[in-house]
Amino acid sequence: MSRSARPLTSARVLHKIKELTTPATDGNFVINRNPRNLERLRIAYKPTGYHLEKPGRSYWHTLEINTSGRYVSADVKHFENGTILSASTSEWAIKQQLYKTKDTSAFVNLGRVLGQRCLQAGITEMTCNVNAVPGSKLEKLLQAVQESGISFEEPTRLPNTHPWDAYRHEKPWEVSEHTATADTKTTKLK
Repeated sequence: MSRSARPLTSARVLHKIKELTTPATDGNFVINRNPRNLERLRIAYKPTGYHLEKPGRSYWHTLEINTSGRYVSADVKHFENGTILSASTSEWAIKQQLYKTKDTSAFVNLGRVLGQRCLQAGITEMTCNVNAVPGSKLEKLLQAVQESGISFEEPTRLPNTHPWDAYRHEKPWEVSEHTATADTKTTKLK
């Protein structure tokens, strides 16, 4: 039987579809390997939620802290993909270094571990809707996260500009000559 006269099978059809739909890999074709790139550029979609929701839902990443009878866990959640990373005092590596899994030092160390994991994942901004009492363990956890370099305020999303707009916002990936010369003047004065 010749090659073209063979009966069609699902494997041959699937192979042909993959062959036709995969893009050619030449030097001009670039694949974005960072799924959070548009969020870093402040142009990604940010859900607004309903206007009657109390904490609101306008975030890309948010911090959620859960305390149980024995353990404390902190999760960073994405609005679309759910939990991205987490840290908990029930993890063996963290639990082995703690005297108790729910005292003040556990909260502080959990905040340090979470902050380090966020920086390793490339997350530097997130929202936090946790209301902590001043001087509480929860406030110390939040301070430890902030001391590691995480900000609890996300930048605002760039508004869509229209051709008829009189003012266009400066894009974070563009550097204009006016701001570049102003920055060099201030650095020379210091």
